[in-house]
Amino acid sequence: MEDSNTLRAAVEELVVANHILFDRGIVDGFGHVSVRHPDRPDRFLLSRNRAPGLVSAQDILVYGLDAEPVDRKDEPGYLERFIHSEIYRAHPEVMGVVHSHAVSMLPFTVVAGAPLCPICHMSGFLKRGTPIFEIRDHAGDASDLLIRSAALGCQLAAALEDHAVVLMRGHGMTVVGRTLRQSVFRSIYAEVNARIQATAASLGTATFLTEGEAAQADATNTGAINRAWDLWALAAEQNTARLRGA
Repeated sequence: MEDSNTLRAAVEELVVANHILFDRGIVDGFGHVSVRHPDRPDRFLLSRNRAPGLVSAQDILVYGLDAEPVDRKDEPGYLERFIHSEIYRAHPEVMGVVHSHAVSMLPFTVVAGAPLCPICHMSGFLKRGTPIFEIRDHAGDASDLLIRSAALGCQLAAALEDHAVVLMRGHGMTVVGRTLRQSVFRSIYAEVNARIQATAASLGTATFLTEGEAAQADATNTGAINRAWDLWALAAEQNTARLRGA
């Protein structure tokens, strides 16, 4: 891997992002997070095929937008690395991508007439009618639902449009941000929103944020991401140390 101060900082932050997402229950043994290369926008950083909670700096690889590693080509990669490569290719404003199978999100990927919508101020980044990617439209009715190719990644990137989140039927969600920290923040609060919305639906008809409320809430929260990140990073560091038996 080439070396620079900005690259080393990006690698360190990506390791923390993996641990935060595991610690917050957004990923488990599966799922992954990436960041666009700080010096080369045509590349991105992503761990080798490893559980997020165990990722270290030595696991981080540099990928091209063809979803192939630039070096260390013998390292096994995630099967769904095309999620990341094609979103970075199609959306130059995106700097961080999270793919998760968070259980609370799954009902919103499979139940017609129950769109995921912003229900609290912490999830203002959600828009009414969060899109759902239906892989059957592109891979037929006998796939394993995974984004295994550039062609499927391209279709997922198109379904994302200008949203922060795209749901994947029977699979999970993919979340993007203009920074890595924003993509992590959004992943955590998209999952929170899903739990709140499901609970509210069991009580009656929910009131969602208006477009204006959502936009203002998103702007406010974007300015406060580091406050949450610092706490999550500390908790993840402590829990990761316990996990490793330190």
